[in-house]
Amino acid sequence: MEKVTRKNVIALWASKFPEVQLWLSHLQKKAESAERLYQFCEWAGKSPTELLALKENPASKEAEKLLDRFCAEELADFTKAMKYQAAIQVKSFFKWSYRALEKAAGIVGYEKIGPYNALSKEGLRKLYNRAFNPRDRALIPFVTSTGIAKETLVSLLWSHFEQNWETEELPCLNIGSELLKGHGKGKYAGVRQITFLTPEAKRELLVYKDWMEDKLSRKLVPSDHIWLETYAPHEPLSYEQLGNNIVNLSDNAKVPFSLHDGRRWVTTALESTGISSNWAHKIRGRKVRGEESPYSQPSIEALRKKFREAVPLLEFTSEAPAVSKEVADLKAKFEEFKKTLTPEELAVGKRAGIQLRKPEYAKADKPCEDGSHCPEFRQISEAEILASLQSGWTIVKELSNGQVIVKR
Repeated sequence: MEKVTRKNVIALWASKFPEVQLWLSHLQKKAESAERLYQFCEWAGKSPTELLALKENPASKEAEKLLDRFCAEELADFTKAMKYQAAIQVKSFFKWSYRALEKAAGIVGYEKIGPYNALSKEGLRKLYNRAFNPRDRALIPFVTSTGIAKETLVSLLWSHFEQNWETEELPCLNIGSELLKGHGKGKYAGVRQITFLTPEAKRELLVYKDWMEDKLSRKLVPSDHIWLETYAPHEPLSYEQLGNNIVNLSDNAKVPFSLHDGRRWVTTALESTGISSNWAHKIRGRKVRGEESPYSQPSIEALRKKFREAVPLLEFTSEAPAVSKEVADLKAKFEEFKKTLTPEELAVGKRAGIQLRKPEYAKADKPCEDGSHCPEFRQISEAEILASLQSGWTIVKELSNGQVIVKR
């Protein structure tokens, strides 16, 4: 008899049980879920039908006790992580069969061993440069820009972009709850993910789109999936294919990376901007508290403005940090302003700094008491430029590391 594995578990085992097929129809990770349920059934010595029979009487706790015993015993064939995953699938199977187990059943004291992957711009750049094709090259900045989860990525359509997204500096993706965690049911009803592409992610996606249209010999339309196989007939990437591609790319580049790492990258960048928890939840596609209609166009534009602050932290494909259009425009205006200054004025920085803000303090014979109006230089990152210029600071020197010297 052929050994049951993740690759054949659906054909050899799950297909024999209508209740398992019905359960799998609600899931995206079908092969992985079926394999864990199969392993539990083998351990328990019961078929899926016999498992459900344990809960024929809703008051019975036999199924819960069986799952508790599985989680508590030391089993040579199961690591703690495997038992943790199997318990989740068993409870899911009972839930979708309308015989839900008690929440307290099947608790595994599972702790993550070791830290999460410590991503860096250098590591992400190596992943990007080692990508096998334009699709995979676009996928890395896409994930580390949007924070979209793996199970959502495989279902994304071009229609999830806003209209005329190609002309937007930071294109918006508006994703309904049916593609997110919980699929819009129960407490997840009404959840949406409102997220954005950085300029570099948009650039790579357009390159991939053009490349794929050449392969298809037609234009991609809104109803097309975004992520497709690179070989004919160019079907949408499956959940397993997407995961395998990332594993292969990570191995090839020798850079530990998962799609969930990309999600953490976005979260870290947003937190660094001081974003509110509700706004961060919208961008990550999580439940928002205290708001009934948080997805109006003004709200989306406010999110876009806040997201712009995180762009320098998110982008990585070039060593020099990318500059947002707003900051670039301000810097261009300052360059034009410098042309109106004499060499002497440029040398001492009078009109480029102090006199433009508070001329009276610049001429003072003694320093001010609190020091807030005195001449002062600072070195800041490009993410801080806009706020500094609005507060009366002026750029006096650009550094090779992307930071700038400003003077008040």
